[in-house]
Amino acid sequence: MNPSYRMRPSLFSKPFLYIRKYIIAGLIVWVPLGITIFAIKLMVDLLDRSLVLLPPSLRPEQLLGFPLPGLGIVISTLVIIVTGLVVTNLVGRKMVGIGENILDRIPLVRSIYSAVKQVTQTLVSSDKNSFRQVVLIEYPRKEIWTLAFLTGDTIPMFSELTHKILHTVFVPTTPNPTSGVIIMLPDEDIIRVNLDVEDALKFIMSLGVVTPGSTSKKYSEVINMDLSELKKKH
Repeated sequence: MNPSYRMRPSLFSKPFLYIRKYIIAGLIVWVPLGITIFAIKLMVDLLDRSLVLLPPSLRPEQLLGFPLPGLGIVISTLVIIVTGLVVTNLVGRKMVGIGENILDRIPLVRSIYSAVKQVTQTLVSSDKNSFRQVVLIEYPRKEIWTLAFLTGDTIPMFSELTHKILHTVFVPTTPNPTSGVIIMLPDEDIIRVNLDVEDALKFIMSLGVVTPGSTSKKYSEVINMDLSELKKKH
């Protein structure tokens, strides 16, 4: 075989590596931006449905002749603020108490409402002990480690039954961290990790691709990636 023929593929390798580098850099810009825009648009469209609370004659398409995107966010925010102002005073608390007493007498509604309320209070609570501590545990068996969240203090009844100080731990699933399992572990089986909840959720949702600390990598580091590294990966 002609030696010059064997050298021909190398003539195209360097331009290909440059093109590959630019494709990677472009994807890093457009993929997160596109997903962010899609998520925001989805949220705006969802909240704009709150405009059905307005009388038809007061809706933007009737007054202005065209829909006004984002107005539903303003209305929803105002409704939430007004609701908060009402329920934080004595009269509002009594009204909420009466409504919850009525819901508590309906079998199916009672279970759903109480569960959702407790989860909501936990997620929006300013209490630092509520779903704020990242831990490392051996799950589903020994010598297999997974990230989890310490969600509750010791439950006296369970500690008395097991004769151990137990902690409630939530083990999320991947890539949807809103589902998972609740387990109770003794303190000696829990390793507390100095890691933000946000970083832990990114790690779980990305299937382990986004490791803690990798999100701080600058875009310029990718642009200036050494071609020798790309050549090794190629």
